[in-house]
Amino acid sequence: MKISRTPRSAAAEGYLEGQLLIAMPVMSDPRFARSVIYMCAHSEDGAMGLVINQRAAHISFPDLLERLGIVPSETEDELPENVQSMSIHVGGPVETGRGFVLHSSDYFANESTLPIENGVCLTATIDILKAIAAGNGPNRSILALGYAGWSPGQLESEIQANGWLNCPADLDLIFDPDVEAKYTRALAKIGIDPSHLVNDAGHA
Repeated sequence: MKISRTPRSAAAEGYLEGQLLIAMPVMSDPRFARSVIYMCAHSEDGAMGLVINQRAAHISFPDLLERLGIVPSETEDELPENVQSMSIHVGGPVETGRGFVLHSSDYFANESTLPIENGVCLTATIDILKAIAAGNGPNRSILALGYAGWSPGQLESEIQANGWLNCPADLDLIFDPDVEAKYTRALAKIGIDPSHLVNDAGHA
């Protein structure tokens, strides 16, 4: 997938690039239940985002580095402590074998880093993983496998069907290591208590 950014001057009102999508209880797709998605791109051509509150099971960041041949297994213990403890997220159901790093703008690689908004960038090359492993990566980052994608008009239809809310994004919420708290925190940004949300679809 080629990730492109709509120029701000050409972006129409209502596009959600740089914002958070919050799944409503009526969300019928279990892969997105209680999900919070950072929107990396949104235009008339469709939308792409990364789920930021679902951890990937059965794989750690050192495991991934070993699989990619970046770090030999015998040197995993020599990785910086914050790298050893770094979790991997499920970014979405599309291209689940591909890694995306959402990160602060203190890391920037010409040709491969996409600036999004308010100090948040996206890089999807192996070089950023090498930089993180060496302790030279961005100050704040999320590594996600896969992404969430929508065809033209699809996301707008889902929003009209009350599948999603949206709210402004901020760095502390995006990169908060407390993944379980992100859903409640995102709703709180728009003044909603999750216990007050009604599942209009009537699912059990």
